Amino acid sequence: MFTLYLAFAGLLIFTFGVWIAGFWLRRHPSKVNAEKSSRIVHFLFFAGLGTPFLVMLFSPGLTYVDELIGLKSLPFKPVFLVVGIVLAALGLYLLGISNKLVRTQGGGANAFRLTKRVVEGDIYKHTRNPMSLGYYLFALSLGFISGSTLLMLSVLLGLIPSHIFFLKYFEELELGLRFGDSYKEYKQKVPFLIPKLLIER
Repeated sequence: MFTLYLAFAGLLIFTFGVWIAGFWLRRHPSKVNAEKSSRIVHFLFFAGLGTPFLVMLFSPGLTYVDELIGLKSLPFKPVFLVVGIVLAALGLYLLGISNKLVRTQGGGANAFRLTKRVVEGDIYKHTRNPMSLGYYLFALSLGFISGSTLLMLSVLLGLIPSHIFFLKYFEELELGLRFGDSYKEYKQKVPFLIPKLLIER
């Protein structure tokens, strides 16, 4: 049960921290403040969503916790196992390619070495947030593979909504302050999360 409480506390800390940072940045908009608050919020992401989620994943007996709180494990385990493996492969691909592009085209590295320019090439032509999409798909895959209803509900009702709140309420504001018109033009051209279906010729 400790892992459940830890995950819930981390979710609240991250979401509340995003709200405070976004509120503060709207009151004090500047490139310098955007950079400072971005580093703080990304630390909260790793501390609030990343670490508890990993502890929850690797703690023994996720399906036992399901039973303890009155949830049945996911049915159709062989089917969901295959679905989970496919989602994991796709999620890891998106995470890998987007991390590579952030380094090679953006001059940054994940969260703490912030990008120096807007990344617009490759997968970023089709979605503004391929790294987040990969993260969501991989998190969902772990729910399917583990067969844990609790983990699946945690991802669908906690992790994904709180992270989308971060993207919409904080990160879009922060990127707009850091990159100005180049980000605003990019934002108008490319969808938020779901990739464009048409491939550019």
